[in-house]
Amino acid sequence: MDKLRLMESFVAIVDAGSLTGAARRQQCSLAAVVRGLARLEAHLGVRLLNRSTRRIALTDEGRGYLARCRRVLADIGDAEAAAGDRGRPGGTLSITAPVMFGRLHVAPVVADFLAAQPAMRVQLLLLDRVVDLLEEGVDLAVRIGALQDSSMIALPLGAVRAVVCASPAYLARHGVPQTPAALLQHRCIRTLGNPATVAWRFQQDGRLHTLEVDGVIATNQLDVAVDACIRGLGCGRFLSYQVAEALADGRLVEVLADAQGAPVPVNFVYPHSRLLSSRVRAFVDLGRDVLARRLSALDREAGHDGIEVVGQ
Repeated sequence: MDKLRLMESFVAIVDAGSLTGAARRQQCSLAAVVRGLARLEAHLGVRLLNRSTRRIALTDEGRGYLARCRRVLADIGDAEAAAGDRGRPGGTLSITAPVMFGRLHVAPVVADFLAAQPAMRVQLLLLDRVVDLLEEGVDLAVRIGALQDSSMIALPLGAVRAVVCASPAYLARHGVPQTPAALLQHRCIRTLGNPATVAWRFQQDGRLHTLEVDGVIATNQLDVAVDACIRGLGCGRFLSYQVAEALADGRLVEVLADAQGAPVPVNFVYPHSRLLSSRVRAFVDLGRDVLARRLSALDREAGHDGIEVVGQ
């Protein structure tokens, strides 16, 4: 039994969403895919997929096995790439990033990378959650915030700031808050799913201020929160890149700029235990410089010079 080939076929079934799609990807017959899945399930003694005429769905056992298959296949790919690391990199590179940052800043880098590396393919996962790179078989992450996992290696790209802002119309009606505590008398907008958006932290006159805001609107969609702020529903707290365009064109105005805390680091992150394959290294070499320049430009456009971009 070629266990590696059966693992590859199982992953192909899940990625394609069907047995037929997996057969096309692997350039083999549907019958061969069906037989391979049956042999794998019999060998493991568990059902990996629930199948109907219209769809497939992972079982709990299948979900856990899939994560381990992705990790094994990624490790094999890394080892092969390191052993024969010559010429142009090839294969598929899996990258994850926060949704808005990924759309605005990582996706353009991916386009440039694919133009420079025609043999490569990229899977770009834009998710507002921390992805387990090992369990989910992801090669590289863009992380915003302090690194919490010591098993990961971080390559600094720069930093962003937390900003409080409101529309000119809202500030004309309700006044400009002069201290963090004054926000308690204002209508506030917050995003759900992130503890940092519930407790707003400020540093002013050497003192730390923490406010528990009760939003007039709370949403799990960042775009909705930004739009609500632009429409004058209240004051919102965002990361600088999320509202850079609205601040630049005057739809939003930053308040309490002197009370914001330390910059928030932005890093490339990859597993400490994983070899840096040629495909990851090629993307990092291109993306690190480009993203560092983008982050630096964002801060200059906002009129701030206090964020250092770390290049080493």
